[in-house]
Amino acid sequence: MLDAMTTDTVLTEQTDPYCLSDEDAAAVLVGAPWRRFAVIGDSLSAGIGDPSPGYRTVPWPERVCTVLRRVNPDLAYLNTAQIGTSTAKTTATQAERMLAFRPDLIHLPSGANDIWRSQPSYSDIEDDLRELYALAAATGATLTVFTLVKRFVVATIPDFAARVSRVNDITRRVAREYGAIVVDTWDHHINDRPDLLSADQIHLASAGQAVLAIEVVRALAGALNGVR
Repeated sequence: MLDAMTTDTVLTEQTDPYCLSDEDAAAVLVGAPWRRFAVIGDSLSAGIGDPSPGYRTVPWPERVCTVLRRVNPDLAYLNTAQIGTSTAKTTATQAERMLAFRPDLIHLPSGANDIWRSQPSYSDIEDDLRELYALAAATGATLTVFTLVKRFVVATIPDFAARVSRVNDITRRVAREYGAIVVDTWDHHINDRPDLLSADQIHLASAGQAVLAIEVVRALAGALNGVR
């Protein structure tokens, strides 16, 4: 991983050390087999966030889709993500459509909205994630998920950082169980950037979306030998 940039460095999509052009990103996925890309989950799966100066205002899933279509122009894409939804509700309201789409690449949620409850049940969160991952894994598709960034904080919930850490541990554990590719953003150097998050301090701004998309691409490239 590259060294962290100083917090006063002004970056653009062209100078950001963690970004690649669409052309260069496609080059690392030459030969990728995926032709049906599905994204399910919550607002993080939808990729909502504020604009960032110097970066395209494009959600991370659409960025990944653009790269995959450079490799396979006939790639089909489905995103059923809904703002504010829990893992259990994702399974209840989105899984059927996802399965009908017959994806060979699926991005799954990581339980962000499950930890907003006054007293989260981590056993329930793990059970809900496992149920959704089991449905997705049964398709035979390649699965991806990302952990929540360390900067994701809610000031009104004093133990929120601990909640994020705990749900990330659950995500990693369930992902291993079902063979999902984990894009681990918890300790990524972008957490040092003051402009990582949108004004709500929850969703990645466009600069973060750009970096996340390339981290997903890199993770897929690293897994290619296992799925060809």
